[in-house]
Amino acid sequence: MRAVIQRVSHASVTINGNCKSAIKEGLLVLVGIEEADGREDIEWLCKKIVNLRIFDDENGVMNKSVLDADGEILVISQFTLHASTKKGNRPSYIKAAKHEVSVPLYETFCNELSISLGKQVGTGEFGADMKVELLNNGPVTICMDTKNKE
Repeated sequence: MRAVIQRVSHASVTINGNCKSAIKEGLLVLVGIEEADGREDIEWLCKKIVNLRIFDDENGVMNKSVLDADGEILVISQFTLHASTKKGNRPSYIKAAKHEVSVPLYETFCNELSISLGKQVGTGEFGADMKVELLNNGPVTICMDTKNKE
């Protein structure tokens, strides 16, 4: 699993002109799933995300997690995180998992993240044409790949 995690002042996702989910201060998580991903990847990534210390403490030092900051999380599926640009100018998405693999893993990931956070996370709609708006706070953007845990 690959994730792009952005600390935001607010974020939302709109589908067909309707706001599906919106959060205030917290994290916008773009997540891409590949065929080799499984339960272990979900557990590792959820733990890392909720404990990532990228929110300011009382001294202005990034020392608090989204849990400590009582923040919210919005998760958007994004298969393009697995784009390969080695050949030519048209990205290949061959590493991205097929729909029948991705959807259950995405839903499990969102559910596990909700449990870890202690509140419901906002989501987009898998496979939909989504309009994502955010105000990146910092800016702070962190990239993670569960295949690079070590």
